[in-house]
Amino acid sequence: MSDSSQNPYALLESIDTPEQLRLLNTTELKQLADELRQFLIQSVAQTGGHLSAGLGTVELTIALHYVFNTPHDKLIWDVGHQSYPHKILTGRRQQMHSMRQRHGLAGFPKREESPYDAFGVGHSSTSISAALGMSLAAAQNGIAQKTVAIIGDGAMTAGMAFEALNHAGDTDADMLVILNDNEMSISPNVGALSKHLAKILSGKMYSTMRSGSKRVLEKFSMWELARRAEEHVKGMVVPGTLFEELGFNYVGPVDGHDIPTLSAILQNLKQQKGPRLLHIVTQKGKGYKPAEDNPCMYHGLGSFDPETGDKLDLSSGTTYTEVFSRWVCDMAAADDKLVAITPAMREGSGLVEFSQQFPDRYHDVGIAEQHAVTLAAGMACEGIKPVVAIYSTFLQRAYDQLIHDVALQNLDVLFAIDRAGLVGADGPTHAGSFDLSYLRCIPNMLIMAPSNENECRQMLSTGYHYAGPAAVRYPRGQGPGVEIKPSLKSLEIGKAEISREGEKVVILAFGSMLSAAVEAADSINASVVNMRYIKPLDTECIKHMAGQHELIVTIEENALQGGAGSAVNEYLHQQAINCPVINLGLPDYFVEQGSSQQLLADCGLDAAGILKAIEQHGAL
Repeated sequence: MSDSSQNPYALLESIDTPEQLRLLNTTELKQLADELRQFLIQSVAQTGGHLSAGLGTVELTIALHYVFNTPHDKLIWDVGHQSYPHKILTGRRQQMHSMRQRHGLAGFPKREESPYDAFGVGHSSTSISAALGMSLAAAQNGIAQKTVAIIGDGAMTAGMAFEALNHAGDTDADMLVILNDNEMSISPNVGALSKHLAKILSGKMYSTMRSGSKRVLEKFSMWELARRAEEHVKGMVVPGTLFEELGFNYVGPVDGHDIPTLSAILQNLKQQKGPRLLHIVTQKGKGYKPAEDNPCMYHGLGSFDPETGDKLDLSSGTTYTEVFSRWVCDMAAADDKLVAITPAMREGSGLVEFSQQFPDRYHDVGIAEQHAVTLAAGMACEGIKPVVAIYSTFLQRAYDQLIHDVALQNLDVLFAIDRAGLVGADGPTHAGSFDLSYLRCIPNMLIMAPSNENECRQMLSTGYHYAGPAAVRYPRGQGPGVEIKPSLKSLEIGKAEISREGEKVVILAFGSMLSAAVEAADSINASVVNMRYIKPLDTECIKHMAGQHELIVTIEENALQGGAGSAVNEYLHQQAINCPVINLGLPDYFVEQGSSQQLLADCGLDAAGILKAIEQHGAL
């Protein structure tokens, strides 16, 4: 055992690969877990990121790499919030200071980053499907490979997870699903009895008896009775009947912080064939009292003081999420038909206060974006006014429902789309880069993008009062600091606002890009229009500006392809208006993580980038 009297991470720093980890004894594994947990707290305190989930999977991560021959055997982490310990143990410990920073480690597993990251993630509930695909591919390629999917009980709420379970149970895929129950929501029965039962259920003797009995009894009509009896006896002790009915051999619940027991069970399950499911129970935020007491607050956060848990990146400005939070409560007080729907993003979308003030009109559907949108459609059919609070990147998962169930029927649903545009440290998996493009092509949609906090409130009211599907897309973080007026009145639909009058060049700014456009325009005396609406466009304003200027510049925090600038181009072409146009927006590649200011500058979407594009055109 290493001496940690001088160095609190003496053992951890001797582990650069899982191969070295497998040389340790059981006592050293416990010490490693303690050091790993403390290192994780100190690391995230400096960089920010996801903490609670990783603290809960320290022992599981150690046991998985101890038992399985990674990276040959594949570990697929769902979502990836819980994968920081995995990164630390797979050669990236010394890079953890760069987590979620520009050119640094990604906040989620990423195939390009390490051979130990078998599958790139960021969105939830994909692990079982990916693991099944890898397992079936390995069998087809004749490769002896173990495949493990690690999924949380929250991610298990998504329909995609059950689709994968349903398919996997109908195959002979050599795969293990680990259900990490970190809320103890299925069963708190973790103790000597369940450990003993889990060992029995995962052992060779039980598996041999089970398969042997099946071969004997299936010749008789008694087999079905015996099989059902077995399932229901197990179901009285452990909550595995559902998974058994889906074709999985269920084992658990098991204490996910007990490395010796966990390792022994994983060794047994490693020898089995076919789909298996291990149910473990862990504590979110384990080993760090502030995170144990409030795991939600410490799920994802900025830098903090590891001694006290106090956040260090406190800011006084109002965020767009807070604007929505206040608006939805005010509008609900004014209209008892309003309901709010979220796919498991109450805190992130700003619905905590609403859920407390209007609990009967608040619907958290779990990680089920498709269901959230069609639920809203069903409510709208009956005269209710649904507001779907959702991130731009997550609305992508419900695109068919948006088209087929809402827009096609022209139903009265408001989409409050948070995290539109670049999202900084969370990177490309969470960036809202495409919503203007994928919304603009849908008939019946009203699409708005606010340039400040007050305009966001006004647009939410406009979309709410609009008789049809409407979307307000707003960025992550704070606005420019404009005073927010309490009015719940609507704006004039399809009407832009001239922010600055100048000469030669006009910048048509959509949403969050207005501030940069005005800054650039001030230095060259250009005109600026706050376009406000992406659909319908203020075509009269565009026509007028084209006649008064020598160059049109469009700017948006969205993919150039099919975005707001494309809408302007289409109108000018249709009307045969001959005026040069520069389109500025997100480039045709996935923008990596970094600060929002850095990324916008890299994409040419700050004042300097606007001026550079105009200069290169020759208009200056």
